Amino acid sequence: MATEGFSQNALKILETRYFMKNEKGERQDKSPSDLFRRVSEYVASAEKTKTAQKKWAEKFFDVMMARDFIPNSPTLTGAGRNLCLSACFVLPIEDSMESIFETVRNAALVHKEGGGTGFDFSHLRPNGSFVRKTQGVASGPVSFLRVIDSATEAVKQGGTRRGANIGILRVDHPDIEEFIRMKRDGKSLNNFNISVAATNEFMEAVKNDRDYDIYNPYLGEIVGQKNARKIFDMIVEAAWEVGDPGLLFIDKINENNPTIGLGPIQATNPCGEQPLHEYESCNLGSLNLSHFFHPTKKDKFDWKKFAEVIFVGVRFLDNVIEVNRYPLPQIEKITKANRRIGMGVMGLADLLIKMGIKYDTPEAIQVVEKIGSYLKEQAEAESERLAENRGNFPNISKSIFNGKKRRNATVFTIAPTGTISRLAGCSSSIEPVFAFEFTSKIIDREIKDIHPLYQEWKQNNNNGPLPDYFVTAHEISPEWHIRMQAAFQKHVDNSVSKTINFPNDAKIEDVEKAFLLAYDLNTKGITIYRDGCRAEQVLYKSLPSGKRIPKERPNSLPSVTDKIKTGFGNLYVTISYFDQKPFEVFTSIGKSGYSTMADAEALGRLTSLSLRSGVDPKEVINQLRGIGGSEPIFTEGGLVQSIPDAIAKVLERHLGESTNNRKDFFDINCKECGASLPDEKCPTCPNCGFSRCS
Repeated sequence: MATEGFSQNALKILETRYFMKNEKGERQDKSPSDLFRRVSEYVASAEKTKTAQKKWAEKFFDVMMARDFIPNSPTLTGAGRNLCLSACFVLPIEDSMESIFETVRNAALVHKEGGGTGFDFSHLRPNGSFVRKTQGVASGPVSFLRVIDSATEAVKQGGTRRGANIGILRVDHPDIEEFIRMKRDGKSLNNFNISVAATNEFMEAVKNDRDYDIYNPYLGEIVGQKNARKIFDMIVEAAWEVGDPGLLFIDKINENNPTIGLGPIQATNPCGEQPLHEYESCNLGSLNLSHFFHPTKKDKFDWKKFAEVIFVGVRFLDNVIEVNRYPLPQIEKITKANRRIGMGVMGLADLLIKMGIKYDTPEAIQVVEKIGSYLKEQAEAESERLAENRGNFPNISKSIFNGKKRRNATVFTIAPTGTISRLAGCSSSIEPVFAFEFTSKIIDREIKDIHPLYQEWKQNNNNGPLPDYFVTAHEISPEWHIRMQAAFQKHVDNSVSKTINFPNDAKIEDVEKAFLLAYDLNTKGITIYRDGCRAEQVLYKSLPSGKRIPKERPNSLPSVTDKIKTGFGNLYVTISYFDQKPFEVFTSIGKSGYSTMADAEALGRLTSLSLRSGVDPKEVINQLRGIGGSEPIFTEGGLVQSIPDAIAKVLERHLGESTNNRKDFFDINCKECGASLPDEKCPTCPNCGFSRCS
């Protein structure tokens, strides 16, 4: 396959996730140009004449092939295949069994098409409420959130995407404590992000340590009060512990809602960047900011080229609304009535590196302010020009644009761009670079991902120390992450998705300060992630509470010894039993160096310590199984990757196969290809492009 300027990793992602295949699994798209030609011609078919279709197909093709602009993943996968091209949806869920299970069905249809869904559960009556028809009691919003999570787990999206959801509950709902706590075990609801819809009343009550009103949606009345500081502390502690819930500043969203005449917005898409009315969808695309760097232009930025690509991108996204195939007629109706589009950006970190500007500085904020202001201005101007020829969006009379020319209710969104930024060969969205060197493990081999600007600088400067503007996400304080988000939010008419990274040793008070700062800086929401928190949570939640003291060893124990072949020679593993349960593990390895023998003995001792301390043996297997090494070997029992992997295999012989997913502090694996993922809330696989939040 010809590279056509794309990296090997990008080509692999294109082949795995985007190239169209026939029923036999044979590739119909054989190169990037085939894919982008298919997409551009399909989207250009919305133009009125054959001449215009040909003209705009070429323009769309050129900006995508140049990787100046790339649309969201559903557009790349679905164009010309009779599939939905939108990424973001919000579905209503009302207080009746009929509505709840209609929503379950509709969510499955959206997920099947590759979309992510947002739900506001605030209309559901609280747990324990009387149900007149059955003379029973209601189980509450959290129970039905679990129902949708289970349905999502059962729906695979075209073999390459799995449904992502966000569950939202207003902070003044009676079940808010149960909602906040529901993901703290670190294992539940893997298909859901959750966010608390925090009102201005609540946030001001937190600041002033006051109570706030609690509203029962079933009764339609205020039913009591809660202490704002107590609820806020619960939110902060849960976010520190597992990364959920986030906060959605729902009043700030509606203060800036351009279609407020349709009623308040109550939910967003799964990553929070797209507030939407019930049944509304939005399609997105992103501009590669690093491609507009120009060392001799004003501000080292090519503003003219930037404007030209913005114009093409806005027209592209407006065309998508016309050629799209919608999962439900209700979605088609309101989407075409509001015509929301979301032009976004990626490659910001790369642009700042090229400019020699450190990410966490006032200079970087100034760059962002100028780019954000210009992008909004130019995107709105193009939307006005389209309105002259194509007409206003139908709901304009119910919007802030009544009496003006406007084709689209919104134009600007900052979305995560995990996979498409890998296609473009740039940093993701407005995030800093996660790591300049990243090694992924896949079964018996390793792949190394090196940031191109980092590699270029090292080669040109004799591998010398890096300038300070080569900065990674975890070297940037949470305050600067939030300030960057807020700088864009000033100009974004939709919202900004950004994860606020915290180091593992961050304190709960640090998260509290971040939440309050995000509110004070007028962001529309905040999501935080503390490095390693989810793997850490799984480990300690699986153990009994209290101090763990290893049991004393009896004088004699029954045991069994197995031999297993490894790349370093035969490994002998002895398992001793106490009360018919594994109690100790001894290991020795023949014909190997002293270092390898010491490593094997150390693994045996630590495994024994875990078992004697009451750790579930299958949890030990999960930790050891699949660890890669330098000398993998195939034996009669399959691939043995390392000595730890061999110990796990012997334990499985006697205890049965462990079906739990392996989790640890340092390694999160891609569900698609097995590669190591970066430790962040919505990681994207550097090898195949899989994203947990797709």
